Amino acid sequence: MKPRLGRLGVWRRHQPGPGIVPELEALGYDALWLGSSPSLEQARPYLEASEEITIATGILNIWQHEPADVAAQHAELTRDFPGSFLLGIGVGHPEATSDYTKPLSAMRAFFDGLDAGTVSAGGLTTASLAPVPRDERIAAALGPKMLDLAVERSLGTHPYFTTPEHTAFARERVGPDAIVAPEVAVVVETDPERARADARAYAATYLQLTNYTSNLLRFGFTEADIANGGSDRLIDAVIPHGSAEAIAEAVQAHYDAGADHVCLQPLGHGPAPIEDYRALAAVLL
Repeated sequence: MKPRLGRLGVWRRHQPGPGIVPELEALGYDALWLGSSPSLEQARPYLEASEEITIATGILNIWQHEPADVAAQHAELTRDFPGSFLLGIGVGHPEATSDYTKPLSAMRAFFDGLDAGTVSAGGLTTASLAPVPRDERIAAALGPKMLDLAVERSLGTHPYFTTPEHTAFARERVGPDAIVAPEVAVVVETDPERARADARAYAATYLQLTNYTSNLLRFGFTEADIANGGSDRLIDAVIPHGSAEAIAEAVQAHYDAGADHVCLQPLGHGPAPIEDYRALAAVLL
């Protein structure tokens, strides 16, 4: 059963315990994306706590899992929680693993494994009735070739650390029917210097990762923008800040550019920023 993604979700680093789920459901959010490369086993407690909200992996790192195992676990989750789970997969970034080679080919092979739904036992590969349907999975993609693969083999794409300009590019590349579901980190803070400090603390990791920096360079930013923690121009474009109303305008820019769904990652107010979720829901839902 195809999961219902809706228009607005929350992206949150995976943490033990699903206590945030009831609060997000009560506020009206449509989906919770589990970051930090979660496994399907780690997604189960969130599904158990959910009544309506869709739980998605954002993303399961393909270098850390075998597709046959993922397919089997997916079959169990979707049997127990039909229509409530979306499998997000991706290649991560080359700095994270020594196995990172030929990411496009590796992603294609992982899709093949999800389609086959096979399991290995005693050195032999045996058929399993657990393929992952195309409309129950989504792929992280930034560049044109990975976007092409994402729309060919999944519901669409879940970009991360991008701008509305990239959302427009992704929409044009994948066509009108695929899902475009960008993550958007935000800082609900009206003091611009404090907000930029929180944004830079978060951005520091990503500005050292080549898949993200290469993507930013494709969309008009320069090496000078990326250096020294990121220019104000870059930080403000990738990580909107200000009042909830100002952030709502930035989110609307992604919708106007073609996003079907936006998942928000509020920064600067701890791992469970309920007041931020509340303030953003009030203006966006």
